[in-house]
Amino acid sequence: MKKKEQSRRQFISTMALGAMGTIGAGSVLANNTANTNNFNFLMSDRDLSMRIQAPDGPVLKAGVIGCGGRGTGAAINFVDAGPNLEITAIGDIFSDQLDKSRETMKQARGIEVADENCFTGFDNYKGVIDSGVDIVIIASPPFFRPQQVKYAIDSGKHVFQEKPIAVDPYGARIMDEVTQTAKEKGLCMVSGTIRRYQKDYIETHRQVANGLIGDVVSANIIRNGGALWWIERKPEWDDMEYMIRNWGNFTWLSGDHIVEMFIHEVDVMSWYVGGQPERAIGYGGRMQRISGDQFDQFSIVYEYENGRKAHCATRQINGCDNGRSQIITGTKGYADADGKIYNFKDELIWEYPYPDNDNPEDEWYVNNPLVQEHVELVTAIRTGNYINDSDEQVKSTRITIMGRMAAYTGRDITWDEVLNSDLRLGPDNLEFGPVAGIPEEPPTVGTAPSPVNRYG
Repeated sequence: MKKKEQSRRQFISTMALGAMGTIGAGSVLANNTANTNNFNFLMSDRDLSMRIQAPDGPVLKAGVIGCGGRGTGAAINFVDAGPNLEITAIGDIFSDQLDKSRETMKQARGIEVADENCFTGFDNYKGVIDSGVDIVIIASPPFFRPQQVKYAIDSGKHVFQEKPIAVDPYGARIMDEVTQTAKEKGLCMVSGTIRRYQKDYIETHRQVANGLIGDVVSANIIRNGGALWWIERKPEWDDMEYMIRNWGNFTWLSGDHIVEMFIHEVDVMSWYVGGQPERAIGYGGRMQRISGDQFDQFSIVYEYENGRKAHCATRQINGCDNGRSQIITGTKGYADADGKIYNFKDELIWEYPYPDNDNPEDEWYVNNPLVQEHVELVTAIRTGNYINDSDEQVKSTRITIMGRMAAYTGRDITWDEVLNSDLRLGPDNLEFGPVAGIPEEPPTVGTAPSPVNRYG
């Protein structure tokens, strides 16, 4: 089996088992403010000798907010990222989720979190952040992330933030302000858009940035898979509990799958094309999804300056052929972003040299990116080499929101509309009980007079 195939399967199985990641670093960090203007997140400029383990240093304590599979997995990824890294606090709205996460972490890595550092309820994030941690891992449903990241940065903590970082334009604007505050304070921020921390993707981007396919003129980005998980409602659950437990199927909590999952591929597109799209138009619909208020398919065209266009399509429907494609086209050829470049005769002119021996000491070894992102965060904290990729994640989040707005409304959506929209999803009050105005049905395209409605 090729190394590339092994790596991907390992990454996916790690996520599925919940054996994933967190972070840790703190007051030890001190002040990195002087270096904040030197960080260039065009990863093609980075040295390929990426560490696969963070350097040793004083203990860094991390707290995890959101104890589902991703949060639990991120905690495990975090302690795998280097020496003297600890998970010392966790929080979730639901106590059963928290208990399950504690047991998984204990079995996987012997991680034990004291009872007094386990927090539940809607304010669980405050307990975690105020418990004395150095780093906060935000893996709660996306709706909650802007508020939680803001509290963490205001409290002087470094942050690992899962993707996406918002579900609506309102949340994205909060994140703009939070990101700038973090830079001013010298607090590191690393995002869960893992491709920018994956060596084969980094090196492929480097080849394109150095002109191997000429000037980038277009992109074709596809992610097709089976139906999303869903939770059947129990009689004892009120509206709020049901929606939060079934969060992946409600737009106000997840952003819909174009935002929550497809952001990985859209982030790759944004990395290569640069800038931001001027407008988006597209469509979507719902064929199979039986839970929530979302679509299960999208097809969006983004138009950039100088007429450059990128087509993005994603689907979550069972019984179909599936696959993922991230094709970047230039004036001299095209690149498959995960490791191959071709000329216009379809001749392979460059390929990432995956090692056959799966040796971590090999120059071309590709570390698990779910661990690598924490390696980069901890390394930055311990070395003072500042890192903050939040601007890029906010931009990619906005691009996906823009596509959703176009599909939900049937309108041509501009970048300025996304920046300035007052759209704010979700109920006004976060409390258990009935929730009005969020029917369990998808939007009806063509009926919205503007992109500012309950879906946007």
